[in-house]
Order: sequence, then structure tokens, then C-alpha cells
Amino acid sequence: MLQQWHYFYKNKLGITGLVVILVLILAAILAPYITTSGYAEQKYLQEINGFPSSSNWFGIDAVGRDYFSRVIYGIRVSFFVGFAAALVALFVGVPLGALAGYYQGVFDWIVLRLLEIFSIIPSLLVAILFITILGSGIQNIIYIVGMFSWMNICRLVRGEIIALKERDYCIAAKVSGAKPLRILFRHLLPNATGSIIVGLVLCIPRAIMMEAMLSFIGIGVNPPMPSWGQMIREGLYYIQFYWHLLLFPSLFLIISVLSLTFIGDAIRDTLDPKLRGMRL
Repeated sequence: MLQQWHYFYKNKLGITGLVVILVLILAAILAPYITTSGYAEQKYLQEINGFPSSSNWFGIDAVGRDYFSRVIYGIRVSFFVGFAAALVALFVGVPLGALAGYYQGVFDWIVLRLLEIFSIIPSLLVAILFITILGSGIQNIIYIVGMFSWMNICRLVRGEIIALKERDYCIAAKVSGAKPLRILFRHLLPNATGSIIVGLVLCIPRAIMMEAMLSFIGIGVNPPMPSWGQMIREGLYYIQFYWHLLLFPSLFLIISVLSLTFIGDAIRDTLDPKLRGMRL
């Protein structure tokens, strides 16, 4: 474990991404203490679309709300949806990938066809359809984003299980009379933890981007709850005159997605000796 942390520590992009994400999470937790008002409070109606200043670091939005407060509270929404949707993808992708990789045959064929179907259908159009039927809101957004995020985790776990089930310890367990599910959950999945972690971490930025995309087109979280995608859409209306309304939520979204991607890549390199050797 210490050796793996050493290799992770040597990955500068991974460490930078981890520090940035921890700072953002801390800012989201301390949001009530580091902001001047709530995200929905219209305290500055005399200064609408005000530019950044010493009292309002990110300026004022079009309805008199402190923009710094909204951007910081937006961290909570984006990260909560991203992490929760990744967990939904984990609970769907891991069992399907593990069972497909172990049993193969007909079940594997069905899972592969599901992967193909979910990979080719336009996720945005289907998400719009489901939200139209179910309604918007964070809970529905999480389920919908998770429904389109499980495929990569499933592929990673399936490939890992296919490779691991040919190992000596797995063959020995079969010879000793161990049942398939015991072999799968007692011996194979614990050894596939690295692939599961990598898939989970890389799933989070995709989920954050999809939530921002849904909010951008107006079917994400319900106002006045702040979402970076929603704020970017509103900022586009004023981009010629009030650049700050587009800059700050876009910057936070880009930094968050890049940082999480760097962390995922660093974990993958750390846990895979072949990739680690290529990098070193």
C-alpha cells in the first residue's frame, strides 16, 4: 500500500488534481461560512450584473444574487450528482460485468448486446425523454446519469474477471468444490478492486459533465438551486457585456472535470504495473 502511494505521489498531475478536489470539497462543506449570503438571496437588487469587486468576488448575477455564493454552492450540486450517479453505475456495472466475465456464454452475449445498445443510443435524447416523463430534480438526474454511466465499469470488470478466472488460485478453488458465486465474490472481485476503483473515479467527471449538460439545456436541477450548467446557460445571454457570469462557472466546471480525470489516470497508472513502467 505504501509503495502504491509512493507511485501515486510521483504523479504530479494526480497529486495536483487530488489537492484541487479536496479544496473544492472543503469549500462546499464550508459554503455557509465562506459566502456572504445564501445562493437564493437577492440582496443586491440595486447592483444587478455587477462586476467582481472586493465585496462580491465573482460579481452579482442578473437578479441580484451574489455570484460567488452560487458558484460555491454549485460545487455541492455537481459533486453530489457526480458521486451519487457513479455509485449507481457501480452497483449496476460491477455485478453485470462480474457475472458476464465469469459465466460468459449466453449471459455474456446479453450483457455485450446491452453495452452496444447503451453505447450507440443518444444519451441526451433519452435523458430528455425520461426527465419529461419523470420530472426534473436531483434524484431523477442521479438515476438517469447513472443509467448512462455503468458501461465503462462493466467493461473493465468483465475483462478483469475473464483474466483472473484463469489464475491458479481460482482453478484450485474450483477443484476444491467451491461454488461459483463464492469464487466470484470471495476470490475474483477482491482482486479486481483496482479496476473497479479506476472505473468509479473516471465515471465521476463524466457524470458531472452530463448533469451540467442537462442543466444547460434547462432540464437539470430546479431553480433557484445553483448548477454550473444552468449558470453557464444564463451567462451566455450576457457574454458581450458581463463576461464574469460565464467565466466563473465554466472555469470551476473545467477545473473539476480535469482534476478528477487526472486522479483517475494516476490511480490507473499506479495500480497497473505495465502502465506504471511505461510512464517511468
